[in-house]
Amino acid sequence: MSEDPPTAPAVEASALTVQLGERTVLEQVTFAIPTAAVLAVVGPNGSGKTTLLKALLGLVKPASGRVLVLGTSPERLQPGSIGYVPQIKTLDRTFPGTSIDLVVSGLRRRWPWRIGDSERTRALAALRLVGAEQLADQPIAELSGGELQRVYLSRAAARDPRLIMLDEPATGIDMVGEETIYRFIDACHRSGTATVVIVTHDLSVAFHHATHVLLLNRRAIGFGPPRVVLSEDSLGRAYGHAEHRPAGRLGAGPYD
Repeated sequence: MSEDPPTAPAVEASALTVQLGERTVLEQVTFAIPTAAVLAVVGPNGSGKTTLLKALLGLVKPASGRVLVLGTSPERLQPGSIGYVPQIKTLDRTFPGTSIDLVVSGLRRRWPWRIGDSERTRALAALRLVGAEQLADQPIAELSGGELQRVYLSRAAARDPRLIMLDEPATGIDMVGEETIYRFIDACHRSGTATVVIVTHDLSVAFHHATHVLLLNRRAIGFGPPRVVLSEDSLGRAYGHAEHRPAGRLGAGPYD
């Protein structure tokens, strides 16, 4: 009886080194995660977390090593296969559009001046995933920072991407909004619909909602299951003294 062929990793980096000018931001980083995994990328400020996301998106080029996303180089990915929510939004908040316009722009990859019935249905379903359906017709200028973050997450999810990348998605969101986002991430894992890569400063989020953790400080300090990587020894090597480490209550995670 033949065995099934091994499945290619959803995301992998091999000896990835990235330089910005004269500064080495990432050095010899290696990891791989399977389809439907949830990878939390954690580390101190300036450790290269956001740069790693940009390398996976093809926005910065490796000085050496390589990255493969969904089995290919980032430059060759099919449009719509990745949903990305950046930490810093460049949208002009005074632009006269609504939340549903912003979500549909993720479907079309351009701003919609008219929205069809099928697009509205898909956009409302995406907003519902993060508890933001009631914001559909709200002007963007009237959204709070947390509401805008949830709409951006809906935009990233609207095209049913195979990979979702989130850079500090809970920034500016209240506790109810945070729980909605993490329930969405958990649902992606349980259903196998998408692989998720999330950058976070919150160690408890990494422990409780991730299947894999990459602990960075320019180099990979640790990679693997949360209970293994988020040890006192590894955190000490990544963050230094205990008083410089992020707060977060650790315990048994759901995927252990």
